[in-house]
Amino acid sequence: MKSKLMNAADAVGKIKDGDGVMVGGFLAGGHPETLISALLHSNTAKDLTIISNDTGTKELSIYELVKSGRVKRVFASYIGSNPETGRLLMTKEADIKLFPQGTLAEKIRAGGSGLGGVLTPVGIGTIVEEGKEKVKINEKDYLLELPLKANVALIKANKADELGNLVINGSARNFNIVMATAADYVIAEVNELVETGEIDPNHVNVPGIFVNAIVKVGRENEQ
Repeated sequence: MKSKLMNAADAVGKIKDGDGVMVGGFLAGGHPETLISALLHSNTAKDLTIISNDTGTKELSIYELVKSGRVKRVFASYIGSNPETGRLLMTKEADIKLFPQGTLAEKIRAGGSGLGGVLTPVGIGTIVEEGKEKVKINEKDYLLELPLKANVALIKANKADELGNLVINGSARNFNIVMATAADYVIAEVNELVETGEIDPNHVNVPGIFVNAIVKVGRENEQ
């Protein structure tokens, strides 16, 4: 079986102009910093759509990626820690779409599950409902939120085996697990790589069938 282990530059070389890229993490928690840095410095792909809970802070490479002008569209739930994303929202130099955090997660989950969308009451009577279809069920209004998928997902895990089975610790699980199901090509940045069979199946958060490439970084005790 062909090894899934790659260096960061080769792994993100899969990303091309116009791609949708999911980025796991919540600010720095569970954020694939090495992969984003490689995308910024070793890949020239532009017109990207970034799908992420947030767009990081000035200390993270995703800030520089947004600032580079290579991002055409952002789907996020929080951009307050990245002033560049806020500037793009105001100037409309990029299409910045904001969603309630739970709604964003469910849109991604729907994409990974092959669903046609999800119905949610969140946003009814606010600007969130603008341009969206309303559905009435048992006399209650819901918004139809369409599924989200991506060409590539960049995620972070604490541990992986050679088949790509992933263990993600604590709150770092955030968007990393659901994004692994909703992209055509999934790259996992991991702190520890072990042989197949060393991970208890009960501890696997993302089965290796979802993971296409593994990039080993950092120390084993990092989150």
